[in-house]
Amino acid sequence: MSVAEHDFLKQLDQSLGNYPNKQEILMEYETHVHEISLEIGKQDDSVKYKQIEQRLGSPEEIAKVWSQEVSITPKRTQWLFVGFNVCLFIGGAVLTFLYNYFNWSWVEIIWVNMTDIPNLIIMVYFVFWGLLGYEIGKEFGSQGKRFLRKTFFISIIPNLVLMNLTVFQLIPTSWFQPLLSIPFILACIVCTAFLYPVCLLGYRWGKKLSV
Repeated sequence: MSVAEHDFLKQLDQSLGNYPNKQEILMEYETHVHEISLEIGKQDDSVKYKQIEQRLGSPEEIAKVWSQEVSITPKRTQWLFVGFNVCLFIGGAVLTFLYNYFNWSWVEIIWVNMTDIPNLIIMVYFVFWGLLGYEIGKEFGSQGKRFLRKTFFISIIPNLVLMNLTVFQLIPTSWFQPLLSIPFILACIVCTAFLYPVCLLGYRWGKKLSV
């Protein structure tokens, strides 16, 4: 380890103070600092230190970013996404109920427009799951993979419940016409299998931007 690397990490250590998981943060930055040092090659230590700062920010700036994120807890993030997914299902259930039991023109307009764009609905839902992985990767870095897996399986429970209720005809399928066609059901099953890989891609992207 060069003098510039040592000085940068030492200053980062001091700037982080008593921050939770400080050792994990230092280990992660040690890898990135070393990679940058190798890219720079043989340079004066003061020059190398400045170039590391230009790439990563100063130790004080890095510590400030982490201190701002200390209030972001895994539980809070988890329930944010779980709650949002549940709200989507509640909203859909309410809209379905209103459409089938009340002859309100504005509800029919919304329903007709939604049933005309099933592919767009699927695409938007993929974006939601990709965003879930991205936010966890960006907020928690390499420490977030296990948390991502747990959050994903909790969040997907409403999807699996609705899918089973529909497949086993425990809810009237006529309620969802013309949206609920055989091709659309098969598309939903296939897409559900791809939700976790989409989450994982989002997580890796967010993880890269976390440093």
